[in-house]
Amino acid sequence: MVSKTDIHAQQQQLPGREGPMQPQAMHIRPDYRGSGKLTDRIALITGADSGIGRSVAIHFAREGADVAVMYLSEDDDARETQRLVEAEGRRCLLIAGDIRDATFCAESVQRVVDHFGGLNILVNNAGTQQVSNDLTELSNEQWEQTFATNMHGMFYLTKAALPHLGEDDAIINTTSVNAYIGPDFLVDYTATKGAIVSFTRSLSNQLVGRGIRVNAVAPGPVWTPLQPATLGAHDPQMLEDFGSETPMGRAGQPCELGPCYVFLASLDASFMSGQTLHLNGGVIVNG
Repeated sequence: MVSKTDIHAQQQQLPGREGPMQPQAMHIRPDYRGSGKLTDRIALITGADSGIGRSVAIHFAREGADVAVMYLSEDDDARETQRLVEAEGRRCLLIAGDIRDATFCAESVQRVVDHFGGLNILVNNAGTQQVSNDLTELSNEQWEQTFATNMHGMFYLTKAALPHLGEDDAIINTTSVNAYIGPDFLVDYTATKGAIVSFTRSLSNQLVGRGIRVNAVAPGPVWTPLQPATLGAHDPQMLEDFGSETPMGRAGQPCELGPCYVFLASLDASFMSGQTLHLNGGVIVNG
């Protein structure tokens, strides 16, 4: 896993890429054994070219699911995710584009249904953040774009996916520990993550009677390309200290989150809906 001394100052541009990261992220443990929990299920995962999304895609494939990978523009990373999914013996469809566009979201869902013959699991994982320490200096454009990516895209995709989901299907939303601790340098990002928690709870109440489960995962600090592309670009020291504030004293790896998404997508979580699971290195969030 990632110790504090492993991470060194490095910078990228958004949305960030896996290749330049030092150390490289770990997306699945070599000893993780699939047990058919998602056999022949069809999953659509946003932001699955890298980071947590890639980990989820590989874990789902190892559990028997076919996967559609939605991503913005990092083609090399997306092709590597596709290679890793196909190495598990499952099919993988790549879809590049901007989830801030409602038409693109609707067309993407239809493309998945046409390609695979259905849809069972939607993982709303894509997100962005930018550091701002002063609300008066946070531009209206940044505020709007953060909400457009983190919240509006989730709404567009979920709305488009719902007609194709049914009994025992699942929606999983990625929120953040920041929705519960409120860091002062990520006000817009944190606001979107709080909205995702509430969206998850309300949508669960709306859909539970149809047998569709809606849950969320709230990661703590996790070593993904988003970190050098935002924290590292703003202040190298923020990256050097990344994760040290957790009781475990380190950042997490994507491979430490993937199994949680498997649980929520599978019938192991058949009696769970409207909940947020916290993977954060021991941070007390009272959530």
